[in-house]
Amino acid sequence: MDIADVMSWATRYEDAWRGQDVAAVEDLFTEQAVYRRGAYDDEGLRGHAAIAEFWPDPAPFTMRAEPVAVAPPTAVLRVEVQYLGDVGDQPREFRDLWVVRFAPDGRAEHFEEWAHWPGLDYGGAASD
Repeated sequence: MDIADVMSWATRYEDAWRGQDVAAVEDLFTEQAVYRRGAYDDEGLRGHAAIAEFWPDPAPFTMRAEPVAVAPPTAVLRVEVQYLGDVGDQPREFRDLWVVRFAPDGRAEHFEEWAHWPGLDYGGAASD
């Protein structure tokens, strides 16, 4: 996996997420992939079914991703997501680091998302 391959994967991820294309989970992740939704999500979601169940998010958003480091089979990306509509009491923007380990076929076998948002203090609690 080189930078172009990693960014192609990130674009396919964004397109699938935006399109609510849960079938694309099989194209993006290996069958036994682990999808960790945060730094302390030690269990993570395991396998296509669990990831596909988590996937749907109909809120419109913009996303920008850039590589931080690519050392095959692992890549780290900086990702910014801004939701465009009402998302209730959830944060409207995120700055994430994605740590992705790729299988030889170019699908992710391990995905970790380290999300941060305005108002999250350095200790991890929401600030007042």
